[in-house]
Amino acid sequence: MSRIGNRAIKLETGVSARLRDAGLEVKGPKGLLFETLPEQIAVEVGEGELRLLRPDDRKQSKALHGLARALVQNMVTGVSQGFSKQLQVIGVGFRADLRGDKLNLTVGYSHPVVMPVPKGVTASVEGDMIRVEGSDRQQVGQFAAEIRRVRPPEPYKGKGIRYAGEQVRRKVGKAAVG
Repeated sequence: MSRIGNRAIKLETGVSARLRDAGLEVKGPKGLLFETLPEQIAVEVGEGELRLLRPDDRKQSKALHGLARALVQNMVTGVSQGFSKQLQVIGVGFRADLRGDKLNLTVGYSHPVVMPVPKGVTASVEGDMIRVEGSDRQQVGQFAAEIRRVRPPEPYKGKGIRYAGEQVRRKVGKAAVG
């Protein structure tokens, strides 16, 4: 069993946490995040650190303990450093541009695909690279996945939208009959 939940979470300078309602509020230089935690997980806010405690050693309690600790760690990292994902647009005539708070993708369809950028997330376009940034890891990852879903990379020519550094397995295609 993982013992991730037992580790303390260090609060960097400028980051504060407080219990509110049934959850935890974390505030830092990059914003404010709130997460509702499972009711059986208790949070101790100490001097410069957070500890999450579980009531017993049942399998479900251990699983929720690790989950809650990972969520809180992502909140602390998000409000202090932030998260980002980069996507690459590959293909002849494929391009992306940002107009206000809308991302326009021209990726081989008969019409451009217009995607509104969600609140709490910022997007920027530089050449063929799209950068998605924000303090909430789940929102950043979800929006990046939605962008990629518009035109996933295809296996024959490799055209489409992929994460930066993603390897696409290529297929050979038809062999000439001869």
